[in-house]
Amino acid sequence: MDLFALPPVAAVLGGAYHALMGLSHLLEPALGGGAAAAAVVAVTLAVRAALIPVGVSQARAERTRVRLAPRIAELQRRHRKDPEALQRATMRLYADEGTTPLAGCLPMLLQAPVVGVIYAVFVHAEVAGQANALLGHTLFGVPLGTSLVGTLSAGVPAVATVAVLGALVLAVALVGELTRRAALPGGRLAVPSATAVTAVTAGPSGAAGMQRVLGALQFVTAVVACFVPLAAGLYLLVTVAWTLVQRIVLRRRFPLDPEGGVRPAIP
Repeated sequence: MDLFALPPVAAVLGGAYHALMGLSHLLEPALGGGAAAAAVVAVTLAVRAALIPVGVSQARAERTRVRLAPRIAELQRRHRKDPEALQRATMRLYADEGTTPLAGCLPMLLQAPVVGVIYAVFVHAEVAGQANALLGHTLFGVPLGTSLVGTLSAGVPAVATVAVLGALVLAVALVGELTRRAALPGGRLAVPSATAVTAVTAGPSGAAGMQRVLGALQFVTAVVACFVPLAAGLYLLVTVAWTLVQRIVLRRRFPLDPEGGVRPAIP
């Protein structure tokens, strides 16, 4: 069964298609053939702007987790022979502080439906009962419905096409790595100290797991960019770049103390 043929999903897909087409028409006089790509960028920026409050909440939760690291380490020592008791005590501590070890995943999870819709729009030859005109739009001469894996598996691809798609995937991976480093306490796009790493790795279900999950997600995003259409890959690139800048800004607003405390905000 085609999931996108279900009436509610088809309605969302049709609405997204018409919105992108309308925005492309508005941008076309100024941007020409790149209007559809610019429309995808504009949608990405709008989504990320709407998620700013979530990012602020995430930064506050991250600061709380670092502050709780010594207490979690104490729980580990107290319940080292009883993993179930340790798990319950750790989760109770997080609940008392109004946070969760998985708070950092929320922005990525909230964006998943948007990426799915953009992916669907650019892989269907027909949307809302009509030919998909977006597939005729390009970025640097590469159709927005083209994917890197699809291009490589189709035969001998054009060098320019592989170059554009490959550069996008590499950019997603590079920005993801910078974001991973910036996510650590004291991380300003540099390798963190051992003390800083220790502060965020205290706790079996807390920050250690959170850092591993976030680090993995950054590179999973690059792998996803290999398979999705160029338009969806463009969304991923813009959103990971936004995440990097937002993390740097919020880290200055909510700085972390590598020893587990909280420093005053940097003016």
